Amino acid sequence: MVPLHFTILILFSFIIAISSSSFTPPRHPFDPLTETELKLVRTIINKSYPVGPNHKFTFQYVGLNEPDKSLVLSWYYSSRNHTIKPPPRQAFVIARDNGKTREIVVDFSSRAIVSDKIHIGNGYPMLSNDELVVKFKPFRDSVAKRGLNVSEIVFTTSTIGWYGETKAETERVIRLIPIEGMTIIVNLDEMKVTEFKDRSMVTMPKANGTEYRISKMNPPFGPTLHNAVLLQPDGPGFKIDGHIVSMWANWEFHISFDVRAGIVISLASLFDTDVNKYRQVLYKGHLSEMFIPYMDPSDDWYFITYLDCGDFGCGQCAVSPQPYTDCPAGAVFMDGIFAGQDGTPAKIPKVMCIFEKYAGDIMWRHTEAEIPNLEITEVRPDVSLVARIVTTVGNYDYIVDYEFKPSGSIKMGVGLTGVLEVKPAEYIHTSEIKVGEDIHGTIVADNTVGVNHDRFVTFRLDLDIDGTENSFVRNERVTTRTPKSVNTPRKTYWTTKPKTAKTEAEARVKIGLKAEELVVVNPNRKTKHGNEVGYRLLHGSAAGPLLAPDDYPQIRAAFTNYNVWITPYNRSEVWAGGLYADRSQGDDTLAVWSQRNRKIEKKDIVMWYTVGFHHVPSQEDYPTMPTISGGFELHPTNFFERNPVLKTKPVKVTTARKCTPTND
Repeated sequence: MVPLHFTILILFSFIIAISSSSFTPPRHPFDPLTETELKLVRTIINKSYPVGPNHKFTFQYVGLNEPDKSLVLSWYYSSRNHTIKPPPRQAFVIARDNGKTREIVVDFSSRAIVSDKIHIGNGYPMLSNDELVVKFKPFRDSVAKRGLNVSEIVFTTSTIGWYGETKAETERVIRLIPIEGMTIIVNLDEMKVTEFKDRSMVTMPKANGTEYRISKMNPPFGPTLHNAVLLQPDGPGFKIDGHIVSMWANWEFHISFDVRAGIVISLASLFDTDVNKYRQVLYKGHLSEMFIPYMDPSDDWYFITYLDCGDFGCGQCAVSPQPYTDCPAGAVFMDGIFAGQDGTPAKIPKVMCIFEKYAGDIMWRHTEAEIPNLEITEVRPDVSLVARIVTTVGNYDYIVDYEFKPSGSIKMGVGLTGVLEVKPAEYIHTSEIKVGEDIHGTIVADNTVGVNHDRFVTFRLDLDIDGTENSFVRNERVTTRTPKSVNTPRKTYWTTKPKTAKTEAEARVKIGLKAEELVVVNPNRKTKHGNEVGYRLLHGSAAGPLLAPDDYPQIRAAFTNYNVWITPYNRSEVWAGGLYADRSQGDDTLAVWSQRNRKIEKKDIVMWYTVGFHHVPSQEDYPTMPTISGGFELHPTNFFERNPVLKTKPVKVTTARKCTPTND
């Protein structure tokens, strides 16, 4: 859901002159746009589109225009000796211009607009943080009728989706939901209320037991947790130079912030000591979309089927994590910079954190007890490096982790917590529910129902395993009868039946239907024993959509029809729900692109993976939910010649001296 604090702000436009001598482009082609660059973009565009009483122009998205991949890789391979210049640096801007959507590309070297076109398809751009109406008289009268004060009302701002309307009927509007039974429709381009409904008065839940601020709570408190200290006497084990993270367990990668995706990981590679060079793993990985459909078809709820990243921006909704709680001691923080609705730079301080994770896990171990008169025990504690962002989209908080392990694995984790989305009800006990009635959720408190819903989180992963020419292998495990010629009492065993997907259709996977291993390989690179080098997908628990395929929300979110998709690389195919998600009609999604059934064998390919959750609320989820987590892992498979952490030295554990109080 969208943040509850979205309000209309009157912003004053101004132009900042930037001389050519004051602008120095960042060193890395994937560095996020700087404040200086954002100011320059605003200046250049405002010269062509001056804002005035009769000209409404708003910035809805400003980000790095994806540079040509071949140029990036040429620069990357030569970057250590600086023989090739980085590719041209440009900004991609989506703006609303007097009711139309413009796509503008600004080139920084020429300080000019090099592309400018009107979007003529379906859908609207992401909402900005500056886009409420509390002075509207019918609304104030309805609030007073309920015996409430306007100051007590918190608005839920909702996009309204698409339900078969024509393009002419799909205006750029949002739905404000202050109280159950009351609806306000606001036209964002005209910034005025176009519809107001006050259909009914319902029994409102009481606020008793909903306080979650520790400073406002009274004893008795919950389980007691003892204080702890993590001490790194030698300091952090990683280095950050600009946006490049390096010198940690042979990993090197680039990290940046995007207002729509949040964290973006690029050019992740591993230094292989056996060959004395860095080897590619991940060209670029990030959140692509989140689909959040609620399972109540009533007039107050049917439209709540959000595409969070495309509607509201998973980066724009990110918050500054709290030191020592959101991120542990020793974490390093980085700011997030983006453009506000008038193009001026805005900052989310310390929005990303990077830290080493000591969770008490074991990297590998073995006790050899079968050798007479000799016992051998070798153990290595596991440590990982985590890049984290926390994004609060309305009532839900998402904790998104990119975790790098010394073994070469990359884990993507999603934690769900926050405040449960509830609706008022006349019931306080399940025995009061009428026979055959569906309340679409669970009674979690007096007159309070937590509504059933789904959470689908889709990642885009441009894997380059030891190069760009990769293939996708589905290695099925097949039960086989033991041949009669074999002298054994065993009747069956399982064996592997690998199949390389040649087209996109052959690579669509619903996890759990078959016992199979999913691997991205480089068929041109093999180990000394002849195995193709690769990375396999270790998936978590799988969940797929339960909505009918012809239901309008599912048409828009058809990218969730499969857990795994493989597509050929296309730099315009980034957002699984389409570039314009708000009020989209499902005609520009991952599912539509994949219908072309392009060849993917020995190609530059992209993996799309969806983490899914079906959530039936329980009383323990109210008012705030204990975190539930899901995710997946990309794990090296015949990528190395042997266990890459075999020779890892044990971590030296430093213990603090125990301080015991004395009795005087």
